[in-house]
Formats: sequence, structure tokens, C-alpha cells
Amino acid sequence: MLKKVLLSLLLLGLSSNLMAEKDLLKEFMKDQYSMDYTKETRGLLRNINVYKYPAWVSKITLQNGKVVFFCSPKSMIEFYNRPAIRPEVGVKKEEDFKQILVTDFATMKPINAKGAFYVYGSNKTSPAGDDLPAFATYESAEQFMKKNNGKRVMSFHQIPAALIKLLNGKI
Repeated sequence: MLKKVLLSLLLLGLSSNLMAEKDLLKEFMKDQYSMDYTKETRGLLRNINVYKYPAWVSKITLQNGKVVFFCSPKSMIEFYNRPAIRPEVGVKKEEDFKQILVTDFATMKPINAKGAFYVYGSNKTSPAGDDLPAFATYESAEQFMKKNNGKRVMSFHQIPAALIKLLNGKI
């Protein structure tokens, strides 16, 4: 009987330590990703007020501390693929990008853009037109795709530059 009580206490202690570690991780992750735009913040490429379209906001933080916002994932990816279109930002190489965020279309929370899943061809458009709604999980993206007539779910690295041109009407 004493062994069972001691084992229960030990497991309870391990369980509460695990819960404390999970809480610390959640707190760390919460601080790591934030969209700190204001009512005046405008997107870099299209000069659209991002505050009015929170489901679409994307953000790039550079190693030099500069922060640029975009009115949609499509606009952010367009800049990411061709940063020379805005030389005043100062991106010369891949290492200049420190953090790239998009807004999860389902939860409205900021997520890592390179780990997100994007839906192509849905009936939802951003202020920049045809776009790529972003999601934290493949399952959320797939569910959205089915519900909104999407054509395909893609990861960040599966999105070709030609698709961005197509979405922008340049092909």
C-alpha cells in the first residue's frame, strides 16, 4: 500500500512538472509571435491599411531590426521571392530575414510562415485580390479548401514564384 501511495505521489509530481513546462513553453511561444501593427500600419507593397484586414496580415522582421508588414500572404511571398523590388528595405540575402509571420486564417493568431500551409484557388479574396489563406495545420487548410472551393494545399516552399505572378494577373 505504501508503495502505491509513493508511486502516485511521484507520478503526480512528474505530471505537475510537465504541466509547468508546457505552461512555460506556451508563454514563450506567445511572446515569440506577435503582430504588433497599429491602426496606421500600411502594407509594404500595396500601401493598404493592414488593420482593416486582420485575417490576412503578414509580417517580416529583418536581422537589422526593421519590420515590414503586408496586407496578405501573397504580398509577403512576392517580396520574399523578389526583395529587390523594394531596395530601400535592405534585403541582400536570405540571412537578412529573421522572422516571417502570417496570420492563421482559422484562429487569427500569428504563425511561422515557413511552417504554415496555404490554400490556392479558394473563393476567399484578400485586399490584394486572389490570395493564399494561411493555416497552422494541414488539416485546417484542407478543411478550409473543401469548404471554400480551394484547389490545393501547399507548404511555403511549394509555392512557386510563377503562382504569385498568376495570382497578381501578370501571367
